[in-house]
Amino acid sequence: SPPAGSLLAAKAMRAAGLLLAWALLRPAATHQCHLAGPGGVLRFTDTHAEIRVPALHRVPSSLDPLYGLVRRCLDLIQQNPLPTELLRAALNDPGSVRTSQVVQYELGYVVCAAVALLFTVAVPVAGMCFCYCRSRRRCGGRLRAHRRSLGCRRHCLLACLSFTSLVILTSVVCAFVTSQRVKGQMEPGLGAVPATLRTLRQHIANIPQGVQMVVDQFEVPRQQIISDLGGLSRSVGLSIHAQLKAMTYAALADLQDRAGDLQTSLHHLQILDKTVRALASARAELEPALRERRRRVVALLDDPRCTSCASVLGRAQSLELGADYTKVPSVEKVLKALAGLPRSDFAEMIRQGNGTFNSIPELAVERMAQVIQDLRDEMARMTEKVQSIANSFPLPDYTRPVSEALVKAEDRSQPYLREVERFEQYRWIAGTVLCSIILLILVCNVIGMVLGAYGLSKREDPSDYECRGEAGAKFLLVGVGLAFLFSWLLILLVFATFLVGGNIQTLVCRNWVNQEIYKFIDTPGNLPPSMNLTRQLNLRRDSNLSAAYRECKSGAGLWEVLQLDRSYDLDEHLKSPKYTADFQKRLGDFTARLGDVRLLRSEGRQDLETFARSGVDEVDYRRFQEEMKNPVVQTSVPGLARSLEGLQKMQRNGTVAGRLAAEAQALWQMQNSTVQSQEALVAKLGESVQFLSHLAPHLQERVKTTLATIASVEARLPMQAQQILRQEIGCFTRKELRYFMQYLNWVGQTLREDVASCQPLATALDNGRVILCDRIADPWNAFWFSLGCCTFFLIPNIIFAVRLTKHFRPIRNRLM
Repeated sequence: SPPAGSLLAAKAMRAAGLLLAWALLRPAATHQCHLAGPGGVLRFTDTHAEIRVPALHRVPSSLDPLYGLVRRCLDLIQQNPLPTELLRAALNDPGSVRTSQVVQYELGYVVCAAVALLFTVAVPVAGMCFCYCRSRRRCGGRLRAHRRSLGCRRHCLLACLSFTSLVILTSVVCAFVTSQRVKGQMEPGLGAVPATLRTLRQHIANIPQGVQMVVDQFEVPRQQIISDLGGLSRSVGLSIHAQLKAMTYAALADLQDRAGDLQTSLHHLQILDKTVRALASARAELEPALRERRRRVVALLDDPRCTSCASVLGRAQSLELGADYTKVPSVEKVLKALAGLPRSDFAEMIRQGNGTFNSIPELAVERMAQVIQDLRDEMARMTEKVQSIANSFPLPDYTRPVSEALVKAEDRSQPYLREVERFEQYRWIAGTVLCSIILLILVCNVIGMVLGAYGLSKREDPSDYECRGEAGAKFLLVGVGLAFLFSWLLILLVFATFLVGGNIQTLVCRNWVNQEIYKFIDTPGNLPPSMNLTRQLNLRRDSNLSAAYRECKSGAGLWEVLQLDRSYDLDEHLKSPKYTADFQKRLGDFTARLGDVRLLRSEGRQDLETFARSGVDEVDYRRFQEEMKNPVVQTSVPGLARSLEGLQKMQRNGTVAGRLAAEAQALWQMQNSTVQSQEALVAKLGESVQFLSHLAPHLQERVKTTLATIASVEARLPMQAQQILRQEIGCFTRKELRYFMQYLNWVGQTLREDVASCQPLATALDNGRVILCDRIADPWNAFWFSLGCCTFFLIPNIIFAVRLTKHFRPIRNRLM
């Protein structure tokens, strides 16, 4: 049976051949790029220079029910909608506005003005009449007669006066609180107007800075690409090595097997030739000795004195030589053809080929060093190209009208704001003084009622004079006098604040909330050309203020609201090829031979070809095998020696027995000295014959396959290495272009939505409504409403106080 080592070598060679065939037939294009994982998504820092306008909101308050009541009262007073015709005439041709139109719209306020005028005239006149009557001792005097119902009437008057005083006290507290709230909100509210306008101007002025900050974020993909460039060459080399190593290692393993076959075959051929020569020489030496030994044994066994020797005689007569190795084919011709082989060091050759192939990653780093440096330089030039986005951005040309309008609004608002602040100071002083007077009137009422009631309790006779009751009556009359004296000032302050605050609520705030003001501004012809906001703000011709407000409030940018997209194609400026064309071209034009590996030199190839032509496969090894089937000696020498020893014991004749023992001893000596050595040579010959007989049928095919494989691998390595190089560079290019696209997409989105956002404009408008309507107008209107309640409740307060004074004074006539 063949040795296990040869079978394993054959199986390994077949496996290597299959692997090589798969490697050669497999298309290299099946290599897929590794898609970018989470690390392939860039993170940009939101560092643009946009200035946020904080949104203000209506703050819930305990006075909200009072505010709601006042608004409902104003809705009843002014039920007319926004006077678009009147406003159009007032804005475009103020001289054409007729008083009747204004009166018709302000009819509710005209009625209130008439009531205020009546109050202003009637109350002071009534006060003067009361003073005249007091001088005649008629009003506020004493009761003429005592009646039983006076106690009930007195208590009723006390209750009514207390009730009116309580209503007035509640109203004046509300007036104080709302007055302070107006004062507290007016100063920051007025200051918020120029501050908001300045903030908006800064927001618009800082848009170029924001654009520059966005452009500066190109540093993020640039650093990522430079980092990737640092590992590109080694990655390419490792990829080439990983994809081609199976094919290369299989070819080198096949070459190593053929080199081993050459070495082993030469070794076995030399053994075979040497062994055959030794066997032939040994046979020649053994033949005469064996012939002499056979003659002596046969003669002894034929001796009549030899008892029972006839049974062994036949075996002795066949004691002849067996195998004759002079008849086997000679391998001298083959050895002569293989003389001097191997002339090349296959082990060193394989080591060098393996080392050259394994050095492909380092070779790639060396060959790609220049293109990597060129790509780094290209990234620097690309930074300059990206800078052109900021340089050519046209926003300043389009935002200049907006900035100018904001500057004009800020300048024009300053005088009005100062006047408003001054009149608010006057209002607060007047309101505080008049509210203090109302409190003084209430103090007089309280003191008067307390002293009067105490005096009544101490007076035994209604007609008796009681100083504390008299003092209580005088305090009540002082309160009445103050009410008469200051009531006209109160009603004037109430009407002035009512006229301003009411019109702000019904004309401005109510129509601001339902956006009727925006509709009026949007309607062509309502505003004069000097106030055409659509043209001044450079809005689209098909847009208006309402649409612009809604777009800004929803988060749209100036890009959509202004006419930027029609004059500046941002998408065109953000097209990737504009910046990456040179980068792609440098990568696309790069070539390098990275697969030039010499696996088999010419002298090694000649050695294998000589080995294949040497005739090793032409030797008839079956002749060797057939000859080895014959024993060295036809008869078993040990068997014959044992038979002679057995016969010795049976002999009666001592001479015959001695001779038989001697012959047996001679046969054992021949077996041990000669026959056994020849049998060992035959066994050694058998190993070589077995190896060569198994190798010979496949020798030509294996050598040819190995040489063809080596040649094919050497030819394919550069091509496949170049193909893998192109694939890896293509994958790298697509990966880096994704970084560019991420950056450019982010730039487009940020420039459209964040940096050039117009949401601060909408927020500023909303903040203006919150400040004017929710934080100033509501407490302002609550102030005049509360003060008006105080003023109108002074009338019953006067009546009840005057009538109550009579009950605190002594009665003139006492009737039982």
